[in-house]
Amino acid sequence: MKLHQISIFAENKPGRLLAPAKLLAEAGIDLRALFLADTEQFGILRLIVSDWQKASQLLEEKGYTARVTEVIAAQIADRPGGLAQILTALEGSGLNIEYMYAFPQCKHDAALFIFRFSDPDGAIATLTAAGIALVSPEEIL
Repeated sequence: MKLHQISIFAENKPGRLLAPAKLLAEAGIDLRALFLADTEQFGILRLIVSDWQKASQLLEEKGYTARVTEVIAAQIADRPGGLAQILTALEGSGLNIEYMYAFPQCKHDAALFIFRFSDPDGAIATLTAAGIALVSPEEIL
């Protein structure tokens, strides 16, 4: 139930996102989720795409610093308390959330939370045991 996420490191300057976005579009790679984090000098663009292997290879060939990491997607009803439900399931597990981002899934009246855990396998076991629905790569793509 792990997803592959691509993190692209880029200078924090106007226009730096256009080139990788065009590159992926021209290759027919669809963006499924994204998150941009920045500092004063650089940014990290995190992407879930339709073909992570092709995207990673393309980006590296064009000189981008791209890293593939495993993340987990959890689906919760899109209502107040959804995140608290996930966090309650994790309480006492010792698992560390390195970062996360979320977005609504309008078709399913649900919210999708993408997590980067210190121990992805432990997180899968803990969330599954708590009845939290995890999303497979096929379901998000």
